[in-house]
Amino acid sequence: QVQLVESGGGLVQPGGSLRLSCAASGSSFMIVTMGWYRQAPGKQRELVATINRGGYTNYADSVKGRFTISRDNTENTVYLRMNSLKPEDTGVYYCNADPPLIRSWGQGTQVTVSS
Repeated sequence: QVQLVESGGGLVQPGGSLRLSCAASGSSFMIVTMGWYRQAPGKQRELVATINRGGYTNYADSVKGRFTISRDNTENTVYLRMNSLKPEDTGVYYCNADPPLIRSWGQGTQVTVSS
């Protein structure tokens, strides 16, 4: 069982920045690729960024060039640096494996982009 705890969300103005963190515990060594997902109000959860153990990254078109995913394998932590935030980035952000571990969804962290 893998436990995932997200943090770092908050209220930010358009154009601002945030850094999210995801701490993994349990059998996290089994995870090859980690991802950040988000769920906007009234929408389905979507995958926005992934990173594998070798550091290869991939991004959704909507965040490419603005978000940066990184990981610290020694600390079992994954980060998401978000720059140039837009109101449409508002939502609850979750980390999980890609593909996701169904029983490992955490509470997520709320990101609100508003003036």
